[in-house]
Amino acid sequence: MELIGATALLLLACGVVILLSITQARKGKSKGRLPPGPTPLPILGNLLQLNGKEVFKSLKKLSEKYGPVYTIHMGMDPAVVLCSCDAVKEALIDNAEDFGARGHMPLLDVITSGGHGVVGSNGERWKQLRRFSLMTLRNFGMGKRSIEQRIQEEAQFLTEEFRKSNGQPLNPTLYFSKAVSNVICSVVFGNRFEYEDKEFLKLLGFLDEAFKLFSSVWGQIYNVYPKLMSKMPGPHQKMFNFIDGVREFVKKHVKAHKEILDPSDPRDFIDCFLIKMEQEKYIPETEFHMDAIVNTTFDMFTAGTLTVSTTLRYGLTILLKHPDIEERIHQEIDQVIGRNRAPSIEDRSRMPYTDAVIHEIQRFIDLIPLGLPHKVTRDLKFRDFFIPKGTTVFPMLSSVLQDPKQFKYPHQFYPGHFLDDKGKFCQNNGFMPFSSGKRICLGEGLAKMELFLFFTTILQNFSLRSPVNIKEIDLTPLTSGFGNFPRYYQLAFIPR
Repeated sequence: MELIGATALLLLACGVVILLSITQARKGKSKGRLPPGPTPLPILGNLLQLNGKEVFKSLKKLSEKYGPVYTIHMGMDPAVVLCSCDAVKEALIDNAEDFGARGHMPLLDVITSGGHGVVGSNGERWKQLRRFSLMTLRNFGMGKRSIEQRIQEEAQFLTEEFRKSNGQPLNPTLYFSKAVSNVICSVVFGNRFEYEDKEFLKLLGFLDEAFKLFSSVWGQIYNVYPKLMSKMPGPHQKMFNFIDGVREFVKKHVKAHKEILDPSDPRDFIDCFLIKMEQEKYIPETEFHMDAIVNTTFDMFTAGTLTVSTTLRYGLTILLKHPDIEERIHQEIDQVIGRNRAPSIEDRSRMPYTDAVIHEIQRFIDLIPLGLPHKVTRDLKFRDFFIPKGTTVFPMLSSVLQDPKQFKYPHQFYPGHFLDDKGKFCQNNGFMPFSSGKRICLGEGLAKMELFLFFTTILQNFSLRSPVNIKEIDLTPLTSGFGNFPRYYQLAFIPR
């Protein structure tokens, strides 16, 4: 009898869900129609039409049938997919205010403690935290000579580490993580960490594993069924432990800063945030509190470490695969910089080929193919379709970076995408690895500076050698979900 009762209850629940779906669909039809899309199944939505290992490829294939703007159901929740350079730019740039909110992503909610910090927040909270973060980063040198000197110094530490290998093959993953992380650490925490610091190495290990799991099939299923997956065993549970480990590291440093804070002499981002918290402690609705400082610092530290270090790692794999391109960069470095001084950001304008290669690396690796989700801030008409307020929107950055209207060889590595007929560097409207519009990456300027200075410093000092035949080098990602996670590999740094 209990089994019959449970079955009846389940059927009743399914019936309610279906009726609610029909009601919602009718509400949408009364105002207009959502963009077309595949017919969803109850509960599952369109999950069976998505390849969990390469979601963005499945979404691209659906766009061939339904067009550049279409609707897909992630479980029971509809989402609008934008799948072309024109569609993404029309939404994020031409209609920036309407598409400017952060969309729903359960894993992001977990990471940001329910929408705190810069990445996952919305409304007035997001405006205040982003404005404060930008101002503080600029005060501590972002885009200025002072931050350039920090990157140059760290690039020299990195090259010294590579020299110690004496030309023997090594896995560069952790080396890049340590160097890149130290740049953002100097701004956020006020100091860099020694490369052998055990706590630092443990922290970077947490980040690497968390990003890999975030991009895995397990992470994607969690985003569709968070309540169910939060109670089920699986690799995704480790991800939460890794995230907690990073958050505890941040909390520890916030506490240490608080104990010796001098309001008249802020040393770093955390000090500035603590001073702002003290200034607003009697404002009931303040956005500057402990959850905010921990999550905003977490955002800056993780984003500032993962994106650039992964791009460097992926980039050197590509150069191993294309030694002719590496050789041309060497020639340009020798002509413009030479061997006796450190590269500077001023050199970039005189090094069009190197600049083009770095841009093409970012385009080709397509680091965050789906982009972070957005949502519309009001009921709106977009390309003759109706999109209700609060609808999640995925602006597929992959479709922009691989748009055949923008790039002659969208699926090949071709630096000529960023060079004109005379060999001069030229911008391309399809270059959007940092997203665009109101939610463009906060650290875009810093990331561009780091990529140029790290790449040029490494190639000024070393030639790259692969211990395996270059034909065996696999440029396809190890995992492709939220992000394209590169394969691990070995290379040797041969002093020039």
